[in-house]
Amino acid sequence: MSLSEVKPVGTVAALIKERRTIRDFKQDPVSDELLLELLNVAVWAPNHGNRQPWRFILYKGDGRRALADAMLQTYDDDEMREKHGKPKWNDFMAIPAHLVVILKEDTRQKQWDEDYGAVCALIQNFQLAAWEQGLGVVWKTNNYNYESEFQQSVGLQADEKIVGLLHVGYPASIPKVQPRKAAEDMLMIVDSQ
Repeated sequence: MSLSEVKPVGTVAALIKERRTIRDFKQDPVSDELLLELLNVAVWAPNHGNRQPWRFILYKGDGRRALADAMLQTYDDDEMREKHGKPKWNDFMAIPAHLVVILKEDTRQKQWDEDYGAVCALIQNFQLAAWEQGLGVVWKTNNYNYESEFQQSVGLQADEKIVGLLHVGYPASIPKVQPRKAAEDMLMIVDSQ
């Protein structure tokens, strides 16, 4: 069968349009088997030269405390820690699973750009595969991801970068659709000179 004979069924397009960023999670745990299954789907992201420049750290159950504590320590000021850090700590402990997605950084700019794009594609694959299984995800890139103490606490190596901290769980509520701009409003077509 050639590619021209394949008839699209629209399930991927529908899944892309239906997926929502979830910030309100049920307390139900997410099984290791399901998370591993989702990661094994996600790693099929396109990546130049099949470099597969990613690795992951999963925090769940009692392990969430180590991640929440590391985040809390990024607040230098006691007042800010109490006002903003403590509520965030409580949120971390209420979310069933946290997945740190890490990029192995290449010193060559072109390769770094390609690898970063690949890790972002992997995260989108993970979100779509999770949504298909009834799980919600929010992809976080908060300031603490850049704090050296936080990075050391989560086991980041000197040549690595956190691309995202994914909060994962079953949705307690699903946000309404946010409109998107039409692609034709942002498209410039160059056909002939």
